[in-house]
Amino acid sequence: MTKQSGLHVAVVGATGAVGQQMIATLEERDFPIGKLTLLSSARSAGKKVLFKGEEVTVQEAKPESFEGVNIALFSAGGSISKELAPEAVKRGAIVVDNTSAFRMDENTPLVVPEVNEGDIKEHNGIIANPNCSTIQMVAALEPLRQEFGLQRVIVSTYQAVSGAGAVAIEELKEQSKAILNDEPFTPEVLPVKSEEKHYQIAFNAIPQIDKFQDNGFTFEEMKMINETKKIMHMPELEVAATCVRLPVVTGHSESVYIELEQDGVTVEQVKQLLAHAPGIVLQDDPANQVYPMPADCVGKREVFVGRIRKDLNKDNGFHMWVVSDNLLKGAAWNSVQIAESLIKLGLV
Repeated sequence: MTKQSGLHVAVVGATGAVGQQMIATLEERDFPIGKLTLLSSARSAGKKVLFKGEEVTVQEAKPESFEGVNIALFSAGGSISKELAPEAVKRGAIVVDNTSAFRMDENTPLVVPEVNEGDIKEHNGIIANPNCSTIQMVAALEPLRQEFGLQRVIVSTYQAVSGAGAVAIEELKEQSKAILNDEPFTPEVLPVKSEEKHYQIAFNAIPQIDKFQDNGFTFEEMKMINETKKIMHMPELEVAATCVRLPVVTGHSESVYIELEQDGVTVEQVKQLLAHAPGIVLQDDPANQVYPMPADCVGKREVFVGRIRKDLNKDNGFHMWVVSDNLLKGAAWNSVQIAESLIKLGLV
């Protein structure tokens, strides 16, 4: 699809769940696109995708696909990003990468625009999109960090299966049907498709997301820990995470405990700060059972925060519940936001 004015934008992984959300978000935001190039594996090449009423044919992603591209949004797996992102940069594109390939690279900014938009200026061609569970948490915590300081974060996540791709969604649906119909089934995807053992996700909770590391934490948990420190420029911040997969299709939930540097902060101060924070929606009225839930956040770009309460033992301790659509703010929307920031900051 080509128009005379606007940027040449490429989406890599255009037929995947996040890629499709990226395309829909670009359209919804009326992003200034002059030409849209949709790229995928050879297997998906030839498929047609509708964008602003026109059909765009998906092409196989190759190094030469990036000739003339201004911004390339990647969401096709880490190995594809490692192979093709440098090729895109070589041809003059700025890459916004939604995989873990470059997140902890010291020369690559890791960006959540509400938190550290200015880091985009330091890019060397690639900007990394953080892990979905990290994004929603730091978006909720940054206003508090700025106002009161932050010493410690302990998070337990309740993550949707869509974070593990379309095959995991299908597995949840098939297992649920089988159990309700009293039929046999064989788990094949979760917790980690490439691992030896697989467990039932329907009517269950699996305390493993990604592979275990030598320290007993999973890779997903270490991503949250390390990415939070990097995004906030706080290598000394104390962070611990436990990541759990639940039988929810879309929308990650998190129980977050924080300790502020400042004593004497009230629940009302925290609520007021979050109520006016960018990209945050406060849903916190326990008397009327108002709190965020994943079923209500699907298709919404914001991060929802509720259940804010003071710790019973520590004056500087607070508990909260944070929910967001992991395919939108957790992936596609944050990527498009970064692209919008590139325009805003005059970098493209």
